[in-house]
Amino acid sequence: MLYLGNVAFTSRFLSEQAYNTQKKLYIWEKFMTMAKKKIVVFTGAGVSADSGIATFRDADGLWANYRIEEVCTPEALKNNRAKVIEFYNLRRKESLTKRPNAGHLAIASMQEWVDVVVVTQNVDNLHEQAGSSRVVHLHGELMKLRSERNPDLIYDINDGWEQSLDERGEDGALLRPHIVFFGESVPMFDTACKIVANADILIVVGTSLAVYPAAALVYYVRDRQVPIYLVDPGNPDTAMIRNPLTHIKERGAVGVPQLVEQLRHELAE
Repeated sequence: MLYLGNVAFTSRFLSEQAYNTQKKLYIWEKFMTMAKKKIVVFTGAGVSADSGIATFRDADGLWANYRIEEVCTPEALKNNRAKVIEFYNLRRKESLTKRPNAGHLAIASMQEWVDVVVVTQNVDNLHEQAGSSRVVHLHGELMKLRSERNPDLIYDINDGWEQSLDERGEDGALLRPHIVFFGESVPMFDTACKIVANADILIVVGTSLAVYPAAALVYYVRDRQVPIYLVDPGNPDTAMIRNPLTHIKERGAVGVPQLVEQLRHELAE
């Protein structure tokens, strides 16, 4: 017996060919309905923490030996370029030893049945390594450099991890890490706002919702009926969220696969 919506069909009333045709049409219609759904996944440092990448809030890792003011501000780059370049070279070297975890992989797997865009605060490329094809990096990309004069001149680091101190772009300007430093504007924020505004479902993973303007993205959903799923073992600031909110208090590597499987079944019904 085949149930199409609330109607039951059996081969007693349908020829085998008609039965198979109806079944294929039903499955196709359900697939198309799922494919039209737009899911936006907004990720923070927590999703990469399960891959062993420390955040600047951690007491260990690379950040333990550097102060933010010394390596992650425009003033730091101006006053001690060598130290800034050294720090990001070490971050790149470390990142090459890391691999996507189950959270990254589960997010990428959704591309098979829904329209997915990842908006991330992370500068690593673990989402891309996992297979996500549409990723917007709010705070830059670790494996890229850009001109100090022209922010639109961006270069991949194709060989290894090391940037030389005097490396220059085609405009003759010194290159710098393609990172949004503290105190700088976030050039991809407007793009991210438009993406979130078109979401049918918003998933937030591994972020404290404390770093602005990125944290404000949760307020750009188009109406209050759009469900928001939060995957984080802590207690991010959700006081101002008025949309239906489900908080899964798990690490990304645990909670995201669970949520993805849940959504896959719900959207297929």
